[in-house]
Amino acid sequence: MSPESNQAVEHCTIGLQTQVCIAVIVILIVYNYWFLYVPYMTWLYFDWNTPEQGGRRSNWVRSWTVWRYFKDYFPIHLIKTFDLDPSHNYIFGFHPHGVLVAGAFGNFCTNYSDFEELFPGFTAYLHVLPFWFRCPLFRDYLMTSGSVSVSKKSVSHVLSKEGGGNISVIVLGGAEESLDAHPGKFTLFIRQRKGFVKIALTHGTSLVPVFSFGENELFKQVNNPEGSWLRTVQEKLQKIMGFALPLFHARGIFQYNFGLMPYRKPIHTVVGRPIPVPQTLHPSPEQIEELHQTYMEELRKLFEAHKRKYGISEHETLIFR
Repeated sequence: MSPESNQAVEHCTIGLQTQVCIAVIVILIVYNYWFLYVPYMTWLYFDWNTPEQGGRRSNWVRSWTVWRYFKDYFPIHLIKTFDLDPSHNYIFGFHPHGVLVAGAFGNFCTNYSDFEELFPGFTAYLHVLPFWFRCPLFRDYLMTSGSVSVSKKSVSHVLSKEGGGNISVIVLGGAEESLDAHPGKFTLFIRQRKGFVKIALTHGTSLVPVFSFGENELFKQVNNPEGSWLRTVQEKLQKIMGFALPLFHARGIFQYNFGLMPYRKPIHTVVGRPIPVPQTLHPSPEQIEELHQTYMEELRKLFEAHKRKYGISEHETLIFR
């Protein structure tokens, strides 16, 4: 199978995995395979909080050959600009969300990126919506990649590990930002995202801005400007379900006109300069706001310093919402 075919299979699989997993459980119950679903459901009851306690990664799954094809398809690159101290823990603020968050997954959830070479002694945890860990079977598969919940308890668990060497990777724009993931756009939903700043202060954890150039170029979305009926429906559904439903399209497996397979555009995920954060167990709103402003300034500097390397014109700049 070619790399492009593998990528197509993987992309389609991601969209269907939760439905397939739910269908398997329903079939087992309907046909009364109690000797399969009862032990699993019993185990699930006791294992329910694992996504908030560091997860359960599997090097075997992270080393599947399909992930090498996934990385090489775009391709995905990881760029380090500053050395990090492996005796400390860090929060990586990942931008932008895009439609797939391909850069975050490819760099931090597989063994085919340059992460181990660039950041020796570190373990990265990609924090995703708690919703995905409520789906039986799929939650177990998701954890094997190194993904954990994005809840406050989960992030605190990672940052509280003694000895350092742990990185919480948080896609700060969240589902809302995916609705603005149009090619050539650089709109980040971050002005109201301050929870990560408070956690950084309470743990004394350095913040590291990360910008993934090319993330928004993988798909085209149906035009959905603010105030349009489509955007209104998408935002209402996002509030109800907790995740967004962007109407996107790209190319097919054997043709380039239309399909759900992402365009073959390079992704360069640039890890910026760490922002030292003094531990403050009970930070004031003013302290949170000050650090939040500093983070946004460092993120803008990172974007401005590297945008020309990756084909972005001089007049383009980040828009913070």
